[in-house]
Amino acid sequence: MKHIKVGDLMTGEVVSVVSATPFKDVAKLLAQHDISGLPVLDDEDRVLGVISESDLLSRQAAPVPAASDAGEGAAVPGAAATTAGGIMSAPAVTARADETAAEAARLMTRRGVERLPVVDEEDRLVGIVTRRDLLRLFLRPDAEIRRRLVEDVLVDTMGLSPEAVELHVVDGIVTLQGTLERQSQVPVLIRLTEQLDGVVAVAARLTARFDDTLLTPPERTAHGMPW
Repeated sequence: MKHIKVGDLMTGEVVSVVSATPFKDVAKLLAQHDISGLPVLDDEDRVLGVISESDLLSRQAAPVPAASDAGEGAAVPGAAATTAGGIMSAPAVTARADETAAEAARLMTRRGVERLPVVDEEDRLVGIVTRRDLLRLFLRPDAEIRRRLVEDVLVDTMGLSPEAVELHVVDGIVTLQGTLERQSQVPVLIRLTEQLDGVVAVAARLTARFDDTLLTPPERTAHGMPW
């Protein structure tokens, strides 16, 4: 089946900073562009890390020790956090443009991040995708979902006719109704429908003319031949 890719949803023009960017400049960029996070790049546009609003707030809330508390020549704790390189979360969790939106969503959930810098084969920044971008999947029109179900699922993937079952899509909820040839096709159709981009839920009212799930393969001998 054809799935929506990260490259279809990502923002190509990305607000970014370098490691030496001062703390206040990072905060200004977030406010000016009304964004909640941005990537930190090296001199070759490779992603080093990501800064979020929570990173900035954590730095602001951290106590800064007085200079007298540090010995002569000693580094003052928290001093590095005055630049992007000291604030950022690293290494960055990234995605590729050719990954599916579903894969990106699973990665965000698993790693607990709000955004994924999108990188090329050499880990250079090409875009960014956020949770808000991925939510656009569920704004897919019902008519488009139905067309994809017919063309991609019924015809191309399962080899069935477009009229094999009745398809109704309302607010992303798909109703499947009808009779398939084999019982084994029923769970396959339901699973493929659930995996289609934009589908919220599936209500299946499907039967089959022939229950092929009761058939068992013949036993084989040590030579691989059935009795």
